[in-house]
Amino acid sequence: MKISKQARREGKDLFNACRVGGVLDEAKVRQAVTQVLRAKPRGYLNIVEHFKRLVKLDLDRRAARVENAVETTPAQMSDIRANLERKYGPGLDLTFWVNPALIGGLKIKVGSDIYDGSISGRLAELRDLA
Repeated sequence: MKISKQARREGKDLFNACRVGGVLDEAKVRQAVTQVLRAKPRGYLNIVEHFKRLVKLDLDRRAARVENAVETTPAQMSDIRANLERKYGPGLDLTFWVNPALIGGLKIKVGSDIYDGSISGRLAELRDLA
């Protein structure tokens, strides 16, 4: 189903109205969807569909996964969070994982950006060069 330019514009306006300080407000998102479904303007299903797509993209962009070869200490977690929020802004959803396969170092994925400072990543790079 093709979404009209008008529905895209209204979905984007709705998305921007739900942002507070550059971060989506869950309560505003729920309220906005409820109001659109109640009012049922022309093309409302397309508006909600585009709005849903924008929300999903924003949530994916704000998800960060930090893998460490050993358990991450609270001080390290705090430093990593501060550095990532400085680069990507507030509102990141960080998850920390232990991955012994990394051997050492960190692997961080934020949205589609991947930072691999692990030993296994460096060994793989060396293997690819040979």
